[in-house]
Amino acid sequence: MPLRVAELTGFDLLLSVAKLGGIGAAARAHGISQPAASARIQQLEARVGVALVERSPRGSRLSEAGALVADWARPVVEAAADLEAGIAALRGKRDTHLHVAASLTVAEYLLPKWLAALRTVSPATAVALTSGNSSEVAHQVLSGEADLGFVEGPELPSGLHAETLTMDELELVVSPAHPWARRRRRIRPEQLASTPLVSRERGSGTRRALELALAPHRLADPMLELSSTTAIKAAVMEGIAPAVLGARTVATELASGTLVAVEVVGADLRRALRVVWPASQTLRGPAADLAAIAARGA
Repeated sequence: MPLRVAELTGFDLLLSVAKLGGIGAAARAHGISQPAASARIQQLEARVGVALVERSPRGSRLSEAGALVADWARPVVEAAADLEAGIAALRGKRDTHLHVAASLTVAEYLLPKWLAALRTVSPATAVALTSGNSSEVAHQVLSGEADLGFVEGPELPSGLHAETLTMDELELVVSPAHPWARRRRRIRPEQLASTPLVSRERGSGTRRALELALAPHRLADPMLELSSTTAIKAAVMEGIAPAVLGARTVATELASGTLVAVEVVGADLRRALRVVWPASQTLRGPAADLAAIAARGA
């Protein structure tokens, strides 16, 4: 931008002098003192290189050059005001629409309470929620499809800022009729790794966390791959194979006895639940509110 017109505040003040007939009236309209207004006009004159206001004991008025500059500046200042109004409208729209992407565990078992809390803080915010595996969530946040993401995967692509909300335990679960449900000995990592499981698809945070926990051992191919936690639980109840799922997702079934938890020793079956957003951005508005609610609620 040309240096002489990079700052429009002085031109806006000059237009007020032309409209209101003096620096004092223009100063009052802009909410500043008359000395401050005079100083800004003098700074503008120094930048432009000509006298813009003629001062006399009876007051001040635009010089001939000042009138010309004011005519040239008017559409520029008005266009800047339109730009500012447009940006404000966009920000207002952004602040009333929040797009959230979340992994299945967070979307089904944690987010409903967090969104209810957000409703009390920001009742005018409309939230659009999509769920998928952690890899899909990360992609949506990076691409700008989602303002905020919640993931359970241990690995994230570059370009995302992540903050841990809480640690989530993974549970090995079987049907009550499975031989492991009646055994007293605990399961070792090598035995779990060699057992075909009912598993989430690749890209799932649960599956990746299990792969890393059993990294020293070669994992057997899944008996069945499903993209739904509910479907996996149903398959386990039918006795197809064991599964490893987040503790929150199987709490009801464990309490009712439709699934049985089997202890695994010698492996760290924990994973972090995290909130993510683009590293180049600072959270504001409802996105910042929801992230804070999640940090407290988790």
